[in-house]
Amino acid sequence: MIDTSFLDGLARFNLIIRKRVTSNYSGPRKSMAQGRGIIFSDHRIYAPGDDFRAIDWKVYARTDDLMIKNYEEERNLIVHIIVDKSLSMGFGNPSKFDYAAMLGVGYAYLALKNNDKFQFAAFSDDIEAYQPQRGLSQLMSMVDYLNKIKLSGKTDILSIAEKYRKHIGSRALVVLISDFLAPIENIKEALYYFSGHEVNVIQVLDAAERNPELEGDFRLKDSETSSQMRTYFSPMSRNEYMERLEGHTAQLEHECNILDMNFFQVTTDMPIFDAFYRVLR
Repeated sequence: MIDTSFLDGLARFNLIIRKRVTSNYSGPRKSMAQGRGIIFSDHRIYAPGDDFRAIDWKVYARTDDLMIKNYEEERNLIVHIIVDKSLSMGFGNPSKFDYAAMLGVGYAYLALKNNDKFQFAAFSDDIEAYQPQRGLSQLMSMVDYLNKIKLSGKTDILSIAEKYRKHIGSRALVVLISDFLAPIENIKEALYYFSGHEVNVIQVLDAAERNPELEGDFRLKDSETSSQMRTYFSPMSRNEYMERLEGHTAQLEHECNILDMNFFQVTTDMPIFDAFYRVLR
C-alpha cells in the first residue's frame, strides 16, 4: 500500500538527489535538429542534400550565400515504467509488488519534477498501459490504481515486450521492474525489444528468496501455476538453490551488459530510498 508518508518522503528525496545525483534522464533534453524547430540557433552553409526549404533567403539576398537555418529543438523524455503484477510478485511482507510499485511511483514523481512525461504499465500475461501525460493528477491516478490492483496471471515477459514496444516512439527511458524469475532465454529475447533505448532493469526479490533459512520437510506451491511439490530442504539443497539463483541473476546481468542496459538487484528488506539512491546514482 502506497500512502501519503511515502509521497512526502519522495519530496524530501527529490531535494537530496537534485544536489547529489546527476540522473541519466534529468531535465528537458535538447538536441540540434535541422530544419524547423522551436528556438533559432545559428546558420551554416548549405550543402547538397539539405532541405532547400530551410534556406534563409534574406541572408542570400544580402550576401549571395546559401545559408541554412539551424534550430534547437527541445525534446522531453518519456519515461516508460513497466511493473510486473503476476502472482509471484505477491510474495513477502512487504510484497515484491508493493516494493516494485513504490519504485515505479518514485520514477514517475522524478520524471514529473524534471518536466518529463511518464507512461505506466502493469503486466503479467496481459498488459494495461496508460497514455503519457504531465501533471500530479496523473501520478495520483497511478497511485490509486496500484493500491487497488489485484495480482493475477503468470509472467509472460516475452509477449508483453513485443506488444509494448509499439507504445515507445522516440528514444525513451524504459524502467522494467520484476522478479525476473522466468526462463532466461525468454528474458533475453524480451530485452531485445527495448534495445536502442535507455533501459533500467530492476530485479526485486524478497530476502527469503535470496537467502532462505529453511530446513526440513516442506510442501512448496507455485504461486503462478498452483502446482505443488513436496521436498526436503537440506543444507546441500539450500546451497544448490542459491547457486542456481545466483547463476540466473548473473546471466540476466550479463544480457543487460551486452545490450548496454543498466541492471540492479534489490531486496524488499532494503529501505526504499536506499534502493532509489542506488539505481539513480
